[in-house]
Amino acid sequence: PEQIESSKVVAVVRLDHASELEPTVQALLDGGVRLVEATMTIPGLLEAVPGLVERFAGRMVFGIGSVLDGETALKAARAGADFVVSPVMKPEILNRAHEAGCAAAVGAYSPTEIQRAWEAGSDIVKVFPAETLGPRYIKGVRAPMPHLKLMPTGGVSADNVGQWLAAGSVALGVGSALVDVNAVRKGRFDVIRDNAAALRQAVDAYLSTTGRAVPPPDSRG
Repeated sequence: PEQIESSKVVAVVRLDHASELEPTVQALLDGGVRLVEATMTIPGLLEAVPGLVERFAGRMVFGIGSVLDGETALKAARAGADFVVSPVMKPEILNRAHEAGCAAAVGAYSPTEIQRAWEAGSDIVKVFPAETLGPRYIKGVRAPMPHLKLMPTGGVSADNVGQWLAAGSVALGVGSALVDVNAVRKGRFDVIRDNAAALRQAVDAYLSTTGRAVPPPDSRG
């Protein structure tokens, strides 16, 4: 969780096949993004992860997303994932991931779901789908519950990262604004690199003007 909070950006990677992962990850790394959440919707993902973890050891932090049950969370951890992410709130996902020594973030939408996810042990709560809510929602939720560590996913781009961070987000999940699937299909990994560089620059520009926010004290209600 500390690496996610310090880096601020998690690239959510959805691709047609696991064979596209290595050049995509390299492009993200070249652009300055060091955290990747590869989703379980990618065919052959779990088989590819151990090789990727070895290939980018010390340079990239790997997560596995779209995890929908505890068994998949365990498989992800055993494959070498540093963290697992789910779009839904299931305590079993948190429990199995933590038992395997893996950080975990589960998804929530309403204030009640978000607090329940936090109390269940989510290291960071993924607010999803955030594009339907906006930065003001994050600010509104944290006003009475400043202990929450929230990572909005959906609707985040280089143009609005400052708004999301100013609202109190500890990190941002970024999908299509970083990883253009059509560009990947055409082998245009330079597009991915440039997207990553633009987003990284926007985040760093915001942090340089505000200073890195001190995370709130850990509280589980």
